[in-house]
Amino acid sequence: MTSAPTILRPRPHLSRADGVVFGGIAVVLLANLTGLVFHGDGFNPIVERWLAVLSVWAAVVLVWLAVNRVRLTRPDIILAAAAVTALAVGDTAHRLLPDDGAGATPSLADSGYLLFYVFMVGVLAVIARRSLRTRAWPALVNSALGALGATSVFAVLLSPAIETALGSPFSVPVFVSVAFPVLDLLLIAALGGIAAIPGRVLGRSGLMLAVGLLLVATADTAYARQVQGDSVFIGSALDGARAIGFALITAWVFASARRRDLPERTAMATVADGTAFTASSVTAPMAATTAGLAVLLLASQAHVSLLAVGLAGGTLALAAIPLAFRQRHLHSLSRIDELTGLPNRRALAMDVSTRLSAVDARPSALLVLDLDRFKEVNDSLGHEAGDLLLEQIGARLSGALQSGDLLARLGGDEFAVHLHHADRKRATAMARRLRLVTARPLVIDGLSLEIGLSIGIAMAPEHGSDLSGLMRKADMAMYAAKSSRVGQHVYSPGDDSNDKARLRTLHELRIALAEKQLVLHYQPKVHLPTGTVPGVEALVRWNHPTRGLLYPAAFLDVAENGGLMRSLTREVLELALDQAVLWQAQGRTVTVAVNLSSRSLADYQLAGVVTTMLAERGLPGSALMLEVTEEFLLVDRDRARNILLRLRNAGVLIAVDDFGTGYSSLAYLRDLPIDELKLDQSFVIPMLDDARASALVASSIHLGHSLGMRIVAEGVETAEVLDQLARFDCDVAQGYHLSRPIPAAELERWLDARTALPVGLRAVR
Repeated sequence: MTSAPTILRPRPHLSRADGVVFGGIAVVLLANLTGLVFHGDGFNPIVERWLAVLSVWAAVVLVWLAVNRVRLTRPDIILAAAAVTALAVGDTAHRLLPDDGAGATPSLADSGYLLFYVFMVGVLAVIARRSLRTRAWPALVNSALGALGATSVFAVLLSPAIETALGSPFSVPVFVSVAFPVLDLLLIAALGGIAAIPGRVLGRSGLMLAVGLLLVATADTAYARQVQGDSVFIGSALDGARAIGFALITAWVFASARRRDLPERTAMATVADGTAFTASSVTAPMAATTAGLAVLLLASQAHVSLLAVGLAGGTLALAAIPLAFRQRHLHSLSRIDELTGLPNRRALAMDVSTRLSAVDARPSALLVLDLDRFKEVNDSLGHEAGDLLLEQIGARLSGALQSGDLLARLGGDEFAVHLHHADRKRATAMARRLRLVTARPLVIDGLSLEIGLSIGIAMAPEHGSDLSGLMRKADMAMYAAKSSRVGQHVYSPGDDSNDKARLRTLHELRIALAEKQLVLHYQPKVHLPTGTVPGVEALVRWNHPTRGLLYPAAFLDVAENGGLMRSLTREVLELALDQAVLWQAQGRTVTVAVNLSSRSLADYQLAGVVTTMLAERGLPGSALMLEVTEEFLLVDRDRARNILLRLRNAGVLIAVDDFGTGYSSLAYLRDLPIDELKLDQSFVIPMLDDARASALVASSIHLGHSLGMRIVAEGVETAEVLDQLARFDCDVAQGYHLSRPIPAAELERWLDARTALPVGLRAVR
């Protein structure tokens, strides 16, 4: 099976030409509405004739530009453009040809208005047909219920006009007077039916169409009642409602033409019998039934037309048919994940338990899938982007599976797959396939994202014969895959102890953060030309109460996978800045550098937190340097620029750590506010014995200087390497030859000892 296609949703930016057209129409509409409000009593030809005509023909230009954009491929857009044109013709005839209409045939104005309704009903019919094409019969019932319920309410309002017209001898004026309220009813019926279809049929922009048509229909209904002597609105208010409704319809046409014809983002799920379910499959029929009951209650207390009573009765009759079936709908909804439309954890538990307990059960596999770095997407782009990412990932995973395989969303960014009749070979092959289909870039909010997948595999009955046991072991295997960064892992007995150790470490780390068990060691950075120490790098250590001093490798991965990285980063920043305050009080001008992971940098609150910490301590921004990775700078350069510029505006210095080990692109050096490049020790350590490594160091130093950046060499372990760096004009050196990372008190003694030495000796000590 081929993987599901990526759903691309371009960002809705207007071009300059689009903006000019929209702006012009907005000005015309605003002038028209302003005139309607302030023109006073009596007929005003400028407002009620020329401005009105100008506004409708400006809209005609806009909708036919939209038709040109879709190049006759969208019948709904073409019909809508024809409707707008028909209304413009009718309105122009009505306002500029006041005597039009004498004779046996409908007037040009009436013809234009009638055609507007016909074309708009056609638009809604196209939309409804496109949406119902793949729906099952319950969706059709819901649509019919919505149509009947909405129409019964409007039939009550239009009863006087319809009854009066039907009671008169037939003539063209009588035909026209009946046609308008009947077309109003058809319009409302179509809107009500579409509203009851499961899923977001019209989309976000469809709200403009719905509101616009409702305003037009309401204004026409009010006019019809005025004809019967029941003054509801003054004329200018009705004209204003029609003008706003017409503008909204026009805006919808143009917005729909700019939007790709995408599958609706919906909470729909399809179960075994092919029936579609959403929350609207319950709420829309309830609203329609309530409307029908209200009309019948009104009919028992006052005169209501037979048509309205018949429509209300039909609504209740239709609602009664699928009541039993609707209970099944509700049960099915409880098994569906609302966001992705996939089976949820409950459905997985029921279906897999049935499979495992079957008499003829054969070996199978349970895969637990977790997205890598999903939290960064949520933190940086927002939860809506995260939801869209999960939808697309769910579609890709579903498309990669074979018949009989079951995919479910467990919650958050976790999915599970049960492979029916699968051995270890098929399970590992499927895991590789799932990782491949999710590795292709996804476009979210205009950004291209690459999302990794960590998969844990448990085999049945080898690793267990019940779902809970398999789930626990697959979960342990998934964490083993994530921590080792191998992508996928089949459960082994050793994972039990590893999982217990990971959970114990995570629990103890939470306690460590609460009880302030983390400490910092500082490694000095020596300025080679002068031998001074302008800054130090802060490196976190865990002063564990029973295991002693732990280095970052023992707990950073646990913190990142366990959701503690944000708290840990803020604790390290507080410790580093508190120490900077003490050094400042001692008269030491030292910049403290703190390493930040990509996940920490994805925290949109980071810049604000850092500036607040500096302000609370009375420190200048230059007291802090943040060391970031090339990976973060290259994955999302626009966002990196925004974050780094906010930090730079606060005076905070920025360094690129492990420079040269990331991607090949160096464009970020030109675009981003970077103060310092730190050459990775993998180039520095072998530079005396490797001519290429030496050339890379020398060229990197030259490159950094040409861009106005300071160069720091990490991993300086011998005096010979230090001398070579000095000959290359490297600015700063850092490494064990100068000093290991040491506690603050020991560093102060080291600094005091250096200040007593001559400058020449300081540079090499």
